[in-house]
Amino acid sequence: MIGRTARAGRELTRHRSGVGPVLATWTTLALCCALPSAAWAEALPEALAKAYQTNPQLNAERARQRATDENVPQALAGYRPQIVASLSAGLQSVRNLLPDNTIQTGNLKPWIIGVTVTQTLFNGFRTANNVRAAELQVQSGREALRNVGQGVLLDAVTAYTNVLANQSLVEAQRSNVAFLRETLSVTQRRLNAGDVTPTDSAQAEARLNRGLADLNAAEVALAVSQATYAQVIGNAPSQLRPAEAVDRYLPKSREDAMTMAIRQHPAVMAASFDVDVASTNIRIAEGALLPSATIQGSASKSRNNDPTLGTFAEDQASIVANVTAPIYDGGQAAAQTRQAKEITAQSRLVLDQVRNQARTAAVSAWVANEGAKITVSASESEVKAATVALQGVQREAAGGQRTTVDVLNSQADLIQAKARLIGANRDRVIASYTLLSAIGHLDVKTLSLNTPDYLPEVHYHQVRDAWHGLRTPSGQ
Repeated sequence: MIGRTARAGRELTRHRSGVGPVLATWTTLALCCALPSAAWAEALPEALAKAYQTNPQLNAERARQRATDENVPQALAGYRPQIVASLSAGLQSVRNLLPDNTIQTGNLKPWIIGVTVTQTLFNGFRTANNVRAAELQVQSGREALRNVGQGVLLDAVTAYTNVLANQSLVEAQRSNVAFLRETLSVTQRRLNAGDVTPTDSAQAEARLNRGLADLNAAEVALAVSQATYAQVIGNAPSQLRPAEAVDRYLPKSREDAMTMAIRQHPAVMAASFDVDVASTNIRIAEGALLPSATIQGSASKSRNNDPTLGTFAEDQASIVANVTAPIYDGGQAAAQTRQAKEITAQSRLVLDQVRNQARTAAVSAWVANEGAKITVSASESEVKAATVALQGVQREAAGGQRTTVDVLNSQADLIQAKARLIGANRDRVIASYTLLSAIGHLDVKTLSLNTPDYLPEVHYHQVRDAWHGLRTPSGQ
């Protein structure tokens, strides 16, 4: 639709002369920007839903989280009995010297089969603490996954708005080139008529070449942004609808943004769980200094094939309780305990650092979002004023009060103002989503995206109490 409107505008310019084509060209560009978006195919929420479903980085993080879930059943295995079956068979040559100095020889084929069951009764609370640490790691991993999800959605917003902005810039530069071509044509006709000097023609030609270079740069930037779009969202962009800011989800003040960031941002929550994991590891290390108790039951059957050499068969069954208490292990457990305490101190410092970073990011995002609003308003005013100025210069040039270079300069001011407005609108959308991410709310639920939310706790409950099985819940 934009292309058809631009072509219609160019047709209109062919029927006008002098400075008229300038106004016609910019009227066409204004119509392009004001066209309804109903006929365009893909909106930003749809692109975000695709990125949430298919982005490789996010899917890899989900797989990492599923692997982290398996730490819990591994820790729970410490509560369960360990059962080991054994079987041995071989060939044995025997030569016995009896008291009467006679020699007895034989070739035996003994075999033994047995089963042993070991149950830990107490191990210094290490199993319980291992389970708690594993569960805290799962909680930390979920927050890390949520943080990656926020980053992917923000990347998708950036890729989407960059394509939109670059498409608008390409259209603006194409209109600029059309304007400059028409201006050069008019100037050359006036030169042939003796109304202007060769300098005017040279200036118009120079501006046309600059416009062609600017158009080429805009087309290169568009191609790069389209490639980035395909990488982040999973498909090449086709027809995109204008994106809107998400002010309705944002906090009302800077203080609210900071409070929400340090309390609800996934990076802060993940660091908080990491502190709990480190604290639990202290108790795990201390558990090595406590006694442990196990009970072991075993049963075995053995056979020989020559009863003349002694016992032909032997069946055994036993239940044995073991209690061990460490006395000195060379200082290993003590060193591990001290190490765990230092790691805990480090984790607390990291948590403070992450909170400070979240607070700073929230303030920066808030200020950038508020500044983007002002920039958009100022850019809109600049475009309006530059449009009026260009129209005035055109009329004055038609009356001989302005030169060709005055028209070219005024038109350059307008194209630069429009480029700034396009960039300001892009930055406005990105800034609002960045602030939403800074407070930890850039997710499927907040944005009401038309895609199922990935729930990591589903896989966790599927594997937590699994006693056996080699296949994952997905069937791999």
